[in-house]
Amino acid sequence: MAEPIDALLFDIDGTICEYRRGPDELLSLVFERAGVEPFFSTAEYVARFEDFLDESDDMQSLRERIFAAIARESGRDPAYAEERDHSNVRFCEGAREALETLGREYHLGAVTNGAPGMQSTKLDSLGVDCFETVVHAGYDAPAKPDPEPFEVALDRLETRPERAVYVGNSLDADVQGAQAAGMRAAWLPDGQPDEPTPTPDFVLDSVADLLDEPWTISGSTP
Repeated sequence: MAEPIDALLFDIDGTICEYRRGPDELLSLVFERAGVEPFFSTAEYVARFEDFLDESDDMQSLRERIFAAIARESGRDPAYAEERDHSNVRFCEGAREALETLGREYHLGAVTNGAPGMQSTKLDSLGVDCFETVVHAGYDAPAKPDPEPFEVALDRLETRPERAVYVGNSLDADVQGAQAAGMRAAWLPDGQPDEPTPTPDFVLDSVADLLDEPWTISGSTP
């Protein structure tokens, strides 16, 4: 029988909050500010993430490398324009109520691959002050899915992995990483595969589903 849960850990981007400006709108603004006609699409930009992920220290440097590479390949000036306002965020569906309610009963923390300054700006803008710890993977510890950042968060909360659930929207970074650390993982599919690998312990329609405390329901594991 599974042990009772006393701590919940959360991913931030795409789980707790999202930018008010979508990537298409943001890319249009970048080109407008740079004074040039658009010469690549959002899909082309996102497709290059894997090419530069390992050599980038954070999301800003990753974006800079991608912009510069595509610009050079297109015969354009590789100058990079930063348009992302990290305070211009909103709660994902159900996240505000879930945090406010669950924080009365459980220890809450976050494990994120985002840079400390960037993620602090988002949480401050939202007024999120319920996290007892925030581990910035890639800075305080190796990036997710390495189990170490999850272990750091659990140590800070003085909680064993068997008594914690991690909530995130990435199979590779969140579910794989949390389970490698010995935690149960709750997953927000966001249009991803119907038969996910690795298999999450809980599948959520929104963060609000956590209010039903699925870990207390017999047979809740897929």
